[in-house]
Parts: sequence; structure tokens; C-alpha cells
Amino acid sequence: MFNIGDQIIYSTHGLCIIDDIREETIAGVTRKYYLLHPTENHHRITIRTPVDNDKVVMLSLMKKDAALDIIKAFEEAPLEWAESPNARFNYFSDILNTGDRQSVAQVVNTLMRRKIDAKLEGKNLYERDHKILNSAQSILFKELALALDITFEEVNQLIAGQLEKEPAFIH
Repeated sequence: MFNIGDQIIYSTHGLCIIDDIREETIAGVTRKYYLLHPTENHHRITIRTPVDNDKVVMLSLMKKDAALDIIKAFEEAPLEWAESPNARFNYFSDILNTGDRQSVAQVVNTLMRRKIDAKLEGKNLYERDHKILNSAQSILFKELALALDITFEEVNQLIAGQLEKEPAFIH
């Protein structure tokens, strides 16, 4: 169980702070809820989620050693590329929804490499792939930055440097 003031990674919202934990009655059912908000919350939204909600990924922030392991994942080969955009979207979404950071890193690694290849060919990444990449990369790199006590941009440069050393996809 998390505590008030804890920073966590919450589903697709990314880095959030728990503002309160309290019992609330909704539709006649009383449960304990976390009240939290994304740290990059320009409109100050509040998220309510049951403490025992097993349908949403809520994770403690990773430690430095775990972050270094994630960085190493960008040296690995990319995931298998599904040619069908819908199949690829579903495949990547299923992986991202697990919340497993190593798996999320593999998706980001794959899409970053694909983006490099597309650029070399004078093309752009498919729009849905680009959206998945931006969302997953933003959440993952912000958490890596916190764990490593560096900036988001420094994480981006570090990983981009690794990708430059390794070949992208072989055609």
C-alpha cells in the first residue's frame, strides 16, 4: 500500500503524487481510495482509484540499479515487427498495459529504432506507432531521469547515443 505524498507511476498518466487516501461511498459501496494527480498536471485533475484496484498498474518509482538495467535494454535487439498496423498497435498496447518496465523499454527501443530507419528512408513513423512511442517514452524516460538524478533530455541523449552505436533494423 502506498502512502500520502508517495510518488508513483500510474497507468498511462505516468508520474503521480498521492494526495490522500480515504474511504468514499460510490454507488452504495464504501471502499478505500487513492486520490492522486499527475505531476505534469497543468489542469489539476484528480484521479480516484480504489486501493485494491487490480485493473490499473500502480508502481513504486524504480531505484538507480533498476534504471541502469533498463538503459541496458536499449542495447538489445528490437521486438518482432508486425506488418499490420492494427496488429502492431494491439501487440504493443498489450505489452505497455502490463506495466513491466523492461517490456516497456523493449517497445520504446523497437519504435525508436523504427523511427531512425524511417527517417533514413525519408519517411515518417506510422502515426499510431508515433503516439505509442511518445507516450511510453515520456513516462519511461521521466522515471529513468528521477531514478538516475539526471534530466529527461540527458536520458534521451544517453539512449539515443546507444541506438547510434547499434544498427537499426536490417532490411
